Amino acid sequence: MLISCLALLTAGCRKAEEPPPAATATLYTIGILQAVESPTVADVRRGLLKAFEEAGLRDGENIRLLDANARGDPAELLALAQGFVEQRARLIIPLSTPSLQAALIAAPSVPIVFASVANPYLAGAGKSADNHLAHITGVSSLGPIGQMIALIREVLPRAHRIGTLWTPAELNSAYYLEVARESAAELGAEIVAVPVSGPDEVLPSARLLLSRKVDAIYQISDNTINSMFALVGRAAEEGGVPLFGGFLRSVELGACAAMGFDFADMGYKAGRLAVRIKNGEDPSRIPFEAMEEFTLWVNLESARRQGVAIPAKVLRRARVIPAGRSDG
Repeated sequence: MLISCLALLTAGCRKAEEPPPAATATLYTIGILQAVESPTVADVRRGLLKAFEEAGLRDGENIRLLDANARGDPAELLALAQGFVEQRARLIIPLSTPSLQAALIAAPSVPIVFASVANPYLAGAGKSADNHLAHITGVSSLGPIGQMIALIREVLPRAHRIGTLWTPAELNSAYYLEVARESAAELGAEIVAVPVSGPDEVLPSARLLLSRKVDAIYQISDNTINSMFALVGRAAEEGGVPLFGGFLRSVELGACAAMGFDFADMGYKAGRLAVRIKNGEDPSRIPFEAMEEFTLWVNLESARRQGVAIPAKVLRRARVIPAGRSDG
């Protein structure tokens, strides 16, 4: 599906394909590849640049950074990855599963450091953390899906029908949906899923999901829906249905609670790996890393609007945004 879509190219001017200025053409070139703009990707990129800054790497001085954002277009994503190769990028950093897939197709020999990828093995990056393609390393980020569904049942013991949107074109989204279904079944619940083909469908699909009489929404994390999460929050508030998020900052966009990783820390870890490769280390000798520590955030204002009473025992282990505040 996605791979076949990525095989299509689009014409037109793209930032990643513009001829390099003469003054920076000889610098070590790093391409940062995004599928969409989203809160999670923005945090990853911030952590990545922090690692570069700490290592003394500065754009235009001793490295040359190429930023490319496909804005949700799979064909454009592959074209942008190919543009990095044409500009002789010596390292590519894909910030999502679709971005990693595009980089694997476009750059079979250029070193790659991925981040914000749920399951790099499904994307074709290797068989294990130590047994992977020789030019690739990175930081994987399988979210705490089972723990989050258990939390929903703790907060809402009568919640049996848990809704979510998902993006069939995203391998990571399909994988997360499968994990969510398995986790829900183990707890005597079911996942009600509505597919989304693009950002324009998020709000109407969320409303369709609400019409299916779900007891709560647990929005699994994927690139398309994360970029439009505020619309899911709007639909949940309109329908008076509790909304739980798959990434921490979703509590700033309408979720009453969310469990996940620090994406800035993930980007920082990936940045450190990129620095090691820039300094001459062989990526084949660097095992994949994985995010393991996650935290819980609760927004009491959103909980109040959705009619959710968060138990005290949950609040004690969460970072709490008090009612009346949304800035975290």
